[in-house]
Amino acid sequence: MDITPLVSADLKLIQSYKTGQFKINGQVYDHPVLILGDSVVAWDISAFDEVNDQIRSLEGHVDVLLIGAGESFSVLPPSKRVKFQGLGFTVDVMDTPAACRTYNVLTSEGRRVAAALIPV
Repeated sequence: MDITPLVSADLKLIQSYKTGQFKINGQVYDHPVLILGDSVVAWDISAFDEVNDQIRSLEGHVDVLLIGAGESFSVLPPSKRVKFQGLGFTVDVMDTPAACRTYNVLTSEGRRVAAALIPV
């Protein structure tokens, strides 16, 4: 029985990640990226807990934003978590490899998810 999920050819999936880069649908990126459905754009950030216009623009388009905060991360303290409240979607911060894998699974399930990723 074939259980391969059917996904649109235009849907962006992370094929691989390694130190300093991501491979997404055959394209290599060596900078932070924001992935949403069929688009990948440079993520203009100075810190993973920064809420900028790119993050705000996701409202209404996603239910979950996964933030890949690099090689390791610490739990967002309440003072920083409050920045993400009221955006209309859930934000989960994790290390970048976990965010890459989780994004692919949720996308394959047809979930409304975006990933903001910092290279390891």
